[in-house]
Amino acid sequence: MLINLVAIHPCPSPQSVPLANAFLKSIVRETPIDVFLNDFFIGQNPASSAALIAASNPCAIGFSMYVWNRSACLEMADELRKLLPSALIFAGGPEATADPAGVLKDGALDFVIVGEGEAPFAALCRQLIGGRELSGIPGVILSGETPCPPLPPIANLDLIPSPYLNGVLDTRNYTGILWQLARGCSFACDFCFDARDNHGVRRFSQERVEAELQHFAAAGVSQIFVLDSTFNQDAKRAKQILRLIRKIASQIHFHFEVRSEFIDREMAELFARITCSLQIGLQSADPLVLKQVGRSFNRDDFSRRIGLLNDSGAVFGFDLIYGLPGDTLNGFFNSLDYALSLYPNHLDIFPLAVLPGTRLAAQGTEHGLRWQTSPPYTLLSTDSFGSADLATARQLAKACDIFFTRGKAVAWFNAVVEVLQLKPSEFMQIFGEWLVANRETNLSESDLSDDDIWKMQRLFLQQLFSHNNMKRFLPIVLDLVDYHYHYAAALLAPQPQQVKAQQSGVGLLNTIFRLTPSTQSAHFHYEIQEILDSGAPNISWIYKHLRAVDSHAVIYPKDGFVCTESLDVSFYSLLEQMNGKSTTGELLHKLGLKLDDVHDFLLFAQQEGIIVPA
Repeated sequence: MLINLVAIHPCPSPQSVPLANAFLKSIVRETPIDVFLNDFFIGQNPASSAALIAASNPCAIGFSMYVWNRSACLEMADELRKLLPSALIFAGGPEATADPAGVLKDGALDFVIVGEGEAPFAALCRQLIGGRELSGIPGVILSGETPCPPLPPIANLDLIPSPYLNGVLDTRNYTGILWQLARGCSFACDFCFDARDNHGVRRFSQERVEAELQHFAAAGVSQIFVLDSTFNQDAKRAKQILRLIRKIASQIHFHFEVRSEFIDREMAELFARITCSLQIGLQSADPLVLKQVGRSFNRDDFSRRIGLLNDSGAVFGFDLIYGLPGDTLNGFFNSLDYALSLYPNHLDIFPLAVLPGTRLAAQGTEHGLRWQTSPPYTLLSTDSFGSADLATARQLAKACDIFFTRGKAVAWFNAVVEVLQLKPSEFMQIFGEWLVANRETNLSESDLSDDDIWKMQRLFLQQLFSHNNMKRFLPIVLDLVDYHYHYAAALLAPQPQQVKAQQSGVGLLNTIFRLTPSTQSAHFHYEIQEILDSGAPNISWIYKHLRAVDSHAVIYPKDGFVCTESLDVSFYSLLEQMNGKSTTGELLHKLGLKLDDVHDFLLFAQQEGIIVPA
């Protein structure tokens, strides 16, 4: 007896892992039911996908349904109904739970599973094995029948077998991993589906966590997205897991969702000691706006705790939502200014989505909200945030996404707006207008490479600093932009294999070298080491105290760090010529250099992984 469980992901990405379906397969793994996991992506032809599923003639097909794939799931269900008229077709997940009647009304689905899926799915499979009717199963709503109340969530999550440890999910098939550490949320934000029927937080045991972590490390997993709405709420447990990660899986990059109020100095330092990024839900910097959606906000406390992250060197970003009840365009500007003043590495900015099943959906009309009644449920307007203002906020969010987040501008952005005497939101408005003027209105950050964005930043800043009173600062600004672009490129590049250095002079002359892909060489208007040594960039101070002088540097990764080495112009010219085609002797002759002049440098460059034999 075969059941196909279908996941339709937004796009191929490290997060495209069918974890929810894998939990369902794991819960019935010891039964006669055979479960097959199908993965598809938004945009794939539903008829072709349905034909692929139908070829195995399953008795039932289930969809994991979310806001982003509801229509795609229903389209594929329609196609499957034509191909397999006697098969059971159903859906579960947040969208089916929030709007079961709406999901069922089109007629393609026989039933939906609401709430946590493992127990209802196991009961469903028992009924199928026994040839019994499906009515009366808690958590299963059949089309046209009165729903049976759902079961309470599973209290002991360890009763759900791990799909990683039992082999249901093979980590080698994915570029990243979703790792669920807990379910539920103890907070009650009105806009969030997690607050629905709040049953508190349930966590997998430390023994389960350690076993899975050992498995990921042994399997060579490169990055893990942690599924836990507030990873650091239980501070003691969070610190134990962070120490465990450092001990067992230091080579893996982790993504965590955390809340600021649970961050202390020790926790910040533990985050900084592993390779990770943190996402913090600021949403708005207006306490009155947040109060209307069940959140509290203490600006001083938030700033202090984010300061601990900055002091430790931890990587973090914020979520911002525009259009919350009581929010205004100026309020959004203020929230953006505050957020960027805290030096986040990235910002994720969204319009409010009024999700079905949330308190906000039930009370939205009272708040003066108007929104789309079908996915993605995006806000259309409010009494205080009209449609034109939402369009302005949307353009500002795109500008910030391109220039700041994708442009990796955190290290120098505040220095630039300070010398320009602009607020961050004013700067982003100007950049957004510049995008429109350059006919880039339909451009999104996903259309651009890192190199494209770097060139765009340089071009925009050159125009912005073209006025007479600003021209003097432009070389410093470009040095900051260029250095941090090259730094990020070196940081993200794979580290080269270390090659034994050639010791013989003749051997060096006859060797053809090339720069390693991770090595970045760059020219600057100031001595770049002096700029770096001056601390947090202050453009006016640099202009007043440092002398403009051409400099050259090589920027490269080494032992988990990024190194910057200032170079004599002759060394820089030699590196620039090392394209894997000419011998060192030929290059020295071309540049008018002698081996004695560069011998020690070439040994150093090999030892550091700057160059390798071609």
